[in-house]
Amino acid sequence: MNFKHLYYFWKVAKHGGVLRASEAIHISPQTLSGQIKLLEDKVGTALLKRTGRSVELTEAGKLALGYAEEMFTLGAELDQVLLQYPLGHAIEFRVGVSDALPKSLAYRLLRPAIKLDEPVRIVCREWRLDGLLAELALHRLDLVISDSPVPANVDVKAYSHNLGESSVTFMAHPALAEKSSLAFPHNLEKLPILLPGEDSAMRRAINEWLEQKRLRVSVVGEFDDAALMAAFGREQVGCFPIPSVLTGEYKHDGLLVPIGTADAIKIKYYALTIKRRLSHPCVIAITSQGESTFGTQTALSIEPLTDSLRGGPANQDIRLSENSASMGDGNRLPRSRSNEKTPP
Repeated sequence: MNFKHLYYFWKVAKHGGVLRASEAIHISPQTLSGQIKLLEDKVGTALLKRTGRSVELTEAGKLALGYAEEMFTLGAELDQVLLQYPLGHAIEFRVGVSDALPKSLAYRLLRPAIKLDEPVRIVCREWRLDGLLAELALHRLDLVISDSPVPANVDVKAYSHNLGESSVTFMAHPALAEKSSLAFPHNLEKLPILLPGEDSAMRRAINEWLEQKRLRVSVVGEFDDAALMAAFGREQVGCFPIPSVLTGEYKHDGLLVPIGTADAIKIKYYALTIKRRLSHPCVIAITSQGESTFGTQTALSIEPLTDSLRGGPANQDIRLSENSASMGDGNRLPRSRSNEKTPP
C-alpha cells in the first residue's frame, strides 16, 4: 500500500471533501482524486462516495479511516519524540494552561518540568479549555493543565492524568471580612462574592455546595481569570474562593485573610495529553509528581476520555504569551498557525 495515497484519503475524510482537503494541504483537487482512486484500485473497493459537494465514507472507508488515524497520529508522535533530542539544544516543552487556574498553582504543577537536569525551553499558552484542546489535538501542545478532564462530548482522543485535589477556601480583605460576624459559611450571605466563570470546575462545585447549604449569596463579579478575580478581591470588591493549598501564599502580604474553608468541595487538577504512551520528559515529570504539590499522596490515574509566575533555573528559557481581555472574558491567546505538510 502506498502511504501517500492513504494520507490523501485520510485528509479528504477528515476535511469532509476533496476541495477543502486540497486547500489544507496545498494539493490540487484533481491530484487528490486521482491518488485516492489509485488507493481504491489497490484495495479493490470504494472508500468514498460523493454526496453533492461533500463525500461520505463507505463501510470500507470507515474501517480504513480508523487505521489511518492511528498510523498518522503515531507518526506525529514520533516526530515530536525525535524533536525532543536535538544535540546541544534545550528540550522544548509546549504547555497550555486553562485560564481558570491561579497562576501560582499552575507554576507549582509545572515546576517539575523546569527542574529537570536537561535544559528546558518552556512555551506557555493560556486560554480557555476548548481552545487549548484544539491545539492539543493538532499536536501544537504537549500538555494541558486544567481543573477538569476533557468533556465527554469533545471528539479528541485524550487522556487525563490526575495530579491531585484541593478543598476551597474563601479569602477577603480584612476590612471586608469584619463586616460579618457570622460563622462560616453563613458569613458569605452578608458579604459580596466574586466567583470564577461558569466554565470552571470550581464554579460548578461552588454552585452545588451553595445549593446544598441553602445559602443565598450576592455575586457581584464573575471572572474567567483567577488573577483578575484576586486583584478585585484585594480592592475589597468582594470575597472570593481559592484552592486551599494556596492559602498561605494569598495571605502572605496581609491584604487578604481566610474567612472559611469548604472542606466538602474538592477540586481536582489534571494534566491532559493526546499520547497514550508518555515519552516527553517534561510530561513524565509533571504526571509523576504525586504529593509534592498538594501535600497528600495522590495516585496517578490515566483515564481515556473519548474514543473517536515565576522564573526557573538559569538554564531554562521560559516564554509566556497572553493577550488581555475585558473582565469576564479572561486572557486568551490566538491559536498558532502552521501549514500542514505532505509526508515525503
